Amino acid sequence: MSAELADNELLIMRTFDAPAELVFSMWSDPEHFKNWMGPETFDCPVVEMDFRVGGAFRAMIRSDEHGENWFGGVYKEIEPHTRLVFTFIWDSGGPSDGVETIITILFREIGGKTEQIFHQTGIATVASRDSQMGGWSSVFNKQETYVVSLAQSNRRNS
Repeated sequence: MSAELADNELLIMRTFDAPAELVFSMWSDPEHFKNWMGPETFDCPVVEMDFRVGGAFRAMIRSDEHGENWFGGVYKEIEPHTRLVFTFIWDSGGPSDGVETIITILFREIGGKTEQIFHQTGIATVASRDSQMGGWSSVFNKQETYVVSLAQSNRRNS
């Protein structure tokens, strides 16, 4: 990751009170993905994943205000619990203006907590980047609530 971001890049770092294996599964297991994907006013009722290098994913998020929004991509690199790289594009419009971007996510476990480093490149415009910053930040708020509740439940059941 570069020290300085270009105008077409987005970087969001979050630390979750959960092991890397569980945080990684938020991206690799469609049942988990459904429970947190989409900004805070959205749900994610449809997820299809062929989770392998070269495999594709497709999902739909929806809200009363924005209706249905479909997106998808192709997995480029998968290093379980450590690194995930995939393409990302909205089927119609969306904040990325129909431009395919590349998302790289690193997962670093430190003392039972996991740092998730989300890096998106190839964003069409600064306005699109700024819109996506707000959207992804909201998505990761939901992810944190979901993954931490699972981690706490797993600890109680151990």
